[in-house]
Amino acid sequence: MAESLDGRLVVALSSRALFDFEEENRLFEAGDDRAYMALQQQRIDEVARPGVAFSLVRKLFAFNPPGAAPRVEVVMLSRNDPISGLRVYRSAQAHGLPIQRGVFTRGREPWHYLRPLQAQLFLSANAADVREALAVGVPAARVFPTSRQAGDAHPDELRIAFDGDAVLFSDEAERVFQRDGLAAFQAHEQHRVHEPLPPGPFKPLLAALHALRQQGGAMRVRTALVTARSSPAHERAVRTLMSWDIEVDEAMFLGGLAKGEFLREFAPDFFFDDHIGHIRSASAHVPSGHVLDGVQNAG
Repeated sequence: MAESLDGRLVVALSSRALFDFEEENRLFEAGDDRAYMALQQQRIDEVARPGVAFSLVRKLFAFNPPGAAPRVEVVMLSRNDPISGLRVYRSAQAHGLPIQRGVFTRGREPWHYLRPLQAQLFLSANAADVREALAVGVPAARVFPTSRQAGDAHPDELRIAFDGDAVLFSDEAERVFQRDGLAAFQAHEQHRVHEPLPPGPFKPLLAALHALRQQGGAMRVRTALVTARSSPAHERAVRTLMSWDIEVDEAMFLGGLAKGEFLREFAPDFFFDDHIGHIRSASAHVPSGHVLDGVQNAG
């Protein structure tokens, strides 16, 4: 009987999301894939340094109880070639990450494989691949490889922070704000306070984390909503989460304040936002991913 990933939280990520391959990537982006492959082959026994998503992956594996069916599956989905993939696997093994599955496409679009992998999150440094993943309904974000890596203050908690509009929620309200300004946005949200916001691209991931939390275990899940909303627009966001029967542990209604220092205090293993300005603020403090969806990223 074929293996199945049913019932698991499946996270797919590129090699640059997991490891620091920035030096090698400069050759790849210069269009010299042969030189890139040669360099990776030359360094095949050199363990790659952790990248921006390393802490996230390490903690995800901690949800898998020894001797029992896995709850989480992490797979590589990369534009790397198979030879470079050897270094990825060897580096993962050296770091104690039991990654078994992967697809390496040597420069071709890898997002086609997200559906057969049943991925519920895709992290990549390639903006085009992230956009395509979002278009087929997979939560996805462009990682910033130079983001500050996660600290070790919370070794027994997987901490994830989300923006609200165009991330957890649709960009319906954000469109009103962009078109008509703050006053119109506040009025729009007050008028619809009892009407749940439509789900955004990352609602399925929040739901999967909620389900993972319910299973218990030594590794815990802690989530935060970090949004530019403020009172009175905060109420619709909270009521939407209530209607989904999904909890977040912390909510920060910042009214346009820079998010970076607040995220530094929450110390997430990853933060997701659709606004490039918020990502720039956040990435100086925490691992960050740009959700290339919604009106902020149109065109």
